[in-house]
Amino acid sequence: MSKAGLRGCIRGRRKRTTRRDLYATPAADLPKRNFAPAAPNKIWTAEITYIDTWERFLYLAFTLDIYSRRVVGWSMATHLRTRTR
Repeated sequence: MSKAGLRGCIRGRRKRTTRRDLYATPAADLPKRNFAPAAPNKIWTAEITYIDTWERFLYLAFTLDIYSRRVVGWSMATHLRTRTR
């Protein structure tokens, strides 16, 4: 988009959704940046996206199998809290 001189449309104020912990230890790079698995179910990746609806702000989390690029699982909620058991 930037090469074509295009920008995404942002209406209203930007929402700050993530605050980095400056003292946290980074997670280990287990796949060693090799994102070309030889078979399904060897490497999964997760993503969280934010959806602004007319009623509220929703969070969509999903897990992808990198080999097949299929969704392994997903969840949607109005918060980013984790469940405690």
